[in-house]
Amino acid sequence: MVKRLWRTSPELIATAALMAVVLAGALAGLAIDSRVITGAPAWLKPVKFAISIAIYTVTLAWIFTLLPEWPRMRRIIGWITALTMVLEMTVIATQAWRGTTSHFNVGTPLDAVLFVIMGGAIVLQTLSTIVVAVALWRHHFEDQALGRALRFGMSITIAGALVGGLMTRPTAAQLEAARAGERMTVSGAHTVGAPDGGPGVPGTGWSTEHGDVRVPHFIGLHALQVLPLVALLFARAGIGRAPRARVMLVAGPSYAAFGAILLLQAFRGVPLVAPDEATLAQLAVWALATAIGAGVALRSHDATSRQTVTI
Repeated sequence: MVKRLWRTSPELIATAALMAVVLAGALAGLAIDSRVITGAPAWLKPVKFAISIAIYTVTLAWIFTLLPEWPRMRRIIGWITALTMVLEMTVIATQAWRGTTSHFNVGTPLDAVLFVIMGGAIVLQTLSTIVVAVALWRHHFEDQALGRALRFGMSITIAGALVGGLMTRPTAAQLEAARAGERMTVSGAHTVGAPDGGPGVPGTGWSTEHGDVRVPHFIGLHALQVLPLVALLFARAGIGRAPRARVMLVAGPSYAAFGAILLLQAFRGVPLVAPDEATLAQLAVWALATAIGAGVALRSHDATSRQTVTI
């Protein structure tokens, strides 16, 4: 499998291998560097991004193996993705080494330039991914369930990436300070209702006291792994192709709805670990609708199984 991935997208697999090296260095930084940036260890962000980029590039390389009739698209998007991801990781690691933040940092001309470069690179990568989504929607998959999982997954991942752009807007407090004549050193935030850097969930840093837009951003980004994995697990369980395909018609919109609920929760300033009544009500409706939809989709599979046993 590794050889096949390398033959299809060597630039993406090389990027994933590079991220493994970066991860090792960042983990060493966590062990020996005690500095803290906005309430988190200085090298925690490079660790998280190295893992995320490695997973994404390997996933995209695997998807490209399923699109053999799109060689030019694979080559162009592969190189765009590799270069932009390496550039982003370079900025993040550089700022960690300097002891400052990489995101939302406009404190000095250098910080502002690095933030703009990183943001521009990710916008380019996200827009280029739309081409992959188009290819997935146009491609005929023998396994319809996997095809739907990939189409929904890529579409939701693009939406999740765009959610990241919402965090770059200056907050009301930042704008008010700027109007009062203070120099803006931070433009944007992932925490809603308080400055970044408060108490957070171990490992992720997601705020435990306020809303955090990183939560729906994370959920959206990883739809590309979760939904195909669900399709493959259903196949491994022996579910027939038709029921699996119907289940993915439920799973895709359900996953998107779950991300939307978390986004609304974050915008209301409600922390993930302490959902309010509105969030709980939305989750209850979501869970019930998903269960009913999945049950209906699988009913024919059960009926077919019983008929086979009778015969």
